[in-house]
Amino acid sequence: MGVRRARPRPPGEPGSRSVELVAWTGPWSEQDPDANFKADVALYAHLDPMRTVGNLARAMRMPEGAIVRYVLAKWASGGSGGILELGPSMVARLWEPVERAEAEGTDGARLAAYEQLRQMLSWLRLPLADPDAAGY
Repeated sequence: MGVRRARPRPPGEPGSRSVELVAWTGPWSEQDPDANFKADVALYAHLDPMRTVGNLARAMRMPEGAIVRYVLAKWASGGSGGILELGPSMVARLWEPVERAEAEGTDGARLAAYEQLRQMLSWLRLPLADPDAAGY
């Protein structure tokens, strides 16, 4: 089995790009519809991901940029991967109770949707949580 070597892409070549890692902590308004995401970004601002990336790159004998590219690509495509794993019909089935509850707009409807989702997810994870009870 031969050794496969990939050449690094030179700066400016398609697919090669530099990004500054910024430790962003805000601000954002309480009315910002993306406040939860921004709070999550700020939560991780104190961490230095390059320590882990550097250690992994050295251990794997790979360029740091290759590890960063892999991590970003895997995270960015995670939503699509989730849809592929669940399937479009299951995503639609899981969304139905949420859509119904939001249309009704009451706390009772939202609690009922939560309970329905809890039951559906409990059923989906049964083979993982208790393979013997799943009957497979």
